[in-house]
Amino acid sequence: MNFDYTDDQRDIKRTAHDLLAKRSTPERVRQAAEARRYDDELWRELCQLGWPGIAVSEQHGGQGLGTVELATLLEELGYAVACTPLLGTVSAALVIDQAGSEEQRAHWLPKLSSGEARGALGVLAGGEAPMVADAGGADVVVLVGEGEGQVLDAAQADIEVLETIDPTRGYARVRGSGDALAGDPGPGLDRATVAVAAELVGICQRALDMTLEYVKDRKQFNTPVGAYQAVSHRCAQMLMSTESARSATLFAAWTADADPDRLAEGAALAKAASSDAGREVTASAIQAHGGIGFTWEADVHWLYKRAQLDAALLGGARAHRARLAEIVGRRLTATAA
Repeated sequence: MNFDYTDDQRDIKRTAHDLLAKRSTPERVRQAAEARRYDDELWRELCQLGWPGIAVSEQHGGQGLGTVELATLLEELGYAVACTPLLGTVSAALVIDQAGSEEQRAHWLPKLSSGEARGALGVLAGGEAPMVADAGGADVVVLVGEGEGQVLDAAQADIEVLETIDPTRGYARVRGSGDALAGDPGPGLDRATVAVAAELVGICQRALDMTLEYVKDRKQFNTPVGAYQAVSHRCAQMLMSTESARSATLFAAWTADADPDRLAEGAALAKAASSDAGREVTASAIQAHGGIGFTWEADVHWLYKRAQLDAALLGGARAHRARLAEIVGRRLTATAA
């Protein structure tokens, strides 16, 4: 069995990496973050490429590709800390595509796939979704709870913009009621969870790359600091955490397309691993950068801030480990019976 990317998936990854290296440079990320706005020029270019609809069926205006392709794309967007509403838009589209009525799909999916409309996805807790990425400028917000969900036109929703530590993305608290989804939102929510996990993998990889570059160049007593055992051990731990999160995330993305019965398990595993990795790897990156890592002028703090919010988005590591334990427990019980 071949576990490597296909040629088409490699092309997607290479195209995304090269494009974002030019269009989402640290300078442009800083400009957008300091202005607390999205990079509208970059968003228009991503829409022209059809990226918001990469995992939406062709019948509804998307590219009809799979969750592996989506995860590949989100990893590169995380690597670039891209300041766009793509994550919220693809997440809303995934749930509507999986659980929406024919009317909801026909109305929203072509708009979301083309970028004509922006979307957001939130998880209900106590009658509200306490933290919804990209909700501030969304045209449609999908809110999901236990086995049910609803689609809200932005005009129907009470959207309270939040001030967070991550200025590279907008977040909001959302309340309201809209049109009920026709099906179970779980599979769509799991796919969106995999997308967040993939973005965290990209953030970890960028933090690792920046750290390795720094510790090779920075010298102390005429010796690169990376040669010191404490620093090299920390970098090795960063690599292990990043690769563990990547493996779990790609497994989850594979299950979405090839073995949907294991998607819930895969999504929980991926989000738990990537949430832990995102927090740990970016914190280690700041520490390895020494005094400069804490300064506003350094770029590594954008990764740290994005990782903190992504780690909590759609459920943190603890919640997903508990969910994974519940899934495994049910399986063992069924096997014993």
